Parts: sequence; C-alpha cells; structure tokens
Amino acid sequence: MKMRDQFMAIFESINFEKIIDHPNILIAANFWDNERYCAARTCYRFMRSLDDLIDDHKAAHKGISETERECFRADIRQWMGMLEKGLNSAPFNNELGYTVEKFRIPRWSLEAFAESMLYDVTHDGFATLDDFIAYSVGASVAPASIFVHLAGLQERDGIFLDPPFDVRKTAEPCAMFSYLVHIMRDFRKDQLNNLSYFADDVMERNGLSRTAMGEMARGAALTDGFRAMMRRYLTLADHYRLMTVRIMDEICPMMEPRYRLSLEIIFELYMMVFERIDPEQGTFTAEELNPTPAETRERVRQVIIRH
Repeated sequence: MKMRDQFMAIFESINFEKIIDHPNILIAANFWDNERYCAARTCYRFMRSLDDLIDDHKAAHKGISETERECFRADIRQWMGMLEKGLNSAPFNNELGYTVEKFRIPRWSLEAFAESMLYDVTHDGFATLDDFIAYSVGASVAPASIFVHLAGLQERDGIFLDPPFDVRKTAEPCAMFSYLVHIMRDFRKDQLNNLSYFADDVMERNGLSRTAMGEMARGAALTDGFRAMMRRYLTLADHYRLMTVRIMDEICPMMEPRYRLSLEIIFELYMMVFERIDPEQGTFTAEELNPTPAETRERVRQVIIRH
C-alpha cells in the first residue's frame, strides 16, 4: 500500500465530530505509531491534570488566597516528584517515569511547564508582553517540545535516539504562533473564566483595562483600542508563523513521513483559525473563529493529498 493510501486509511478512521478537547494534537498524533501516540497521551495527561486544577480554580474564584497558593505549590512539587524513581509506586506514576526514560523526554520541558504553573498561582495575568512570552516557554513551548521530540525520535533496533535537530529551537516558533492564535480565539471564553492572557502594558497603550475586556467578553461593543491590540497580536503571530514555515522546511527532510505529516497538520489547523481572525470587522466569537468538524476534516485531507 502506498504511503498516501495508508494516511488516507487513518484519516477515514478519525471521527472528527467527537474530537472536542485539544483536537489538533489528537488529530495529528493519530498518524503516529501506537507506541509514540500512547507516550504523548501519558505526558499530556500528566501536564493537563495540573493545568486544569489551577484553571478550574480560577474559573470558580476571583483570586487565590495565600493558603491556596501554598497548596498549589505543594501539588506542583508532588507533580514533579512523580519523575523521581521510587517516590511513588502508583501505576500512573510508574507509567510516566517509564515513558520519560524510554522515550528520552527532555526533562527541561517538564520543569519549564512546572515553572509556568507556579507563575499561574503566584501572579494574576501579565504586566508586560515580555512577561507573557517568558511564561509561554513553559506553558506552550514545553508541551510543544514534547510533541516535536516524540515526532523526531530516531529508532534503531528498538532503541530510541534523540532527534537530529534542536527540539526547543524547532518547537518555539510554532508553539508561539499557535499560542497567540489560541488566546485571540479564546478571548471571550478566557475572560468569562477569570483568565487574562493579554499583557497589561499592551492593553494600556490601547486605552483598555481588564474591566473593559471583561465587559466586551460579555457582549459590550468592541472598541477601536481592542481592535488595535488584536492587530498587534496578529502581527506578532504572523512573525512566528513565518519562522515556523522556515524551520519546518529545514527539519522535515530529517523526519519520517508520518511524523512530518503530523507537524504539518497541527500547523495547518492553527492556520485555519489564524485566517479567520479579523481585527477590523471580526466579532471574536467562538462561532466565528472555530472551524466546523467538516472544515477541519477537509483541511486535513488537503494536507494528506499534498504528500
């Protein structure tokens, strides 16, 4: 069977209607071999458990008390302790440690993610755009690096070897592109859940405040300043988009076809949202910015056809 036929067979097996949470990763990883797919799910389940714990608390409360902060810090320390051999014999902890060791998952990515979670419990949003970008190293680049690492692994006689390229350098532009697209797409939902990802200094330069952002999320008219801010973020996202295109051209020849395809799928699925962001006339609603399952399915099909 030709490679494209194999990809199409996998494509036809995907139920796009049922993939709701984190669809880009789940869709793309379907094209991996099962062992790496399971490794990715183990790592992301590990990271998601803590991320959801903090975000769910913020969604239900206006703030985090000092007592609650200390509890979250303890959770994060326990979270990182799962990686230490012999500290806990629970099945999932053993599974995580085994996965990290066998697949040579870079420890810096897990540590950086933990640092971003610590930031979440000790800060309320971001004073500057630089603060947001620094935070993104853990919140976005680290999880993306695990995906890129797993996709780029070289297998020799059943032993995995590190990718033949710099994983962090490769993951960074695509992670930043997707993260910026993500926060623009989810502006209303995040605000309603007491989550603020837009930097205070950028808002202030455009005559905005957190109060005003909350009011617009709840239906107030979008101001000229809001649209100017979104232009700024869209321009920044486009900068990272161009970097992503260049770096994918560099690394894709070093990767097996199915893993190269998975990176291209993720990029294209975020491109679908990027192309819908309209700072001039857009309403920034979920209905406007989220592709339908049928549209997503067709975009993935087009990526496969190009292979």
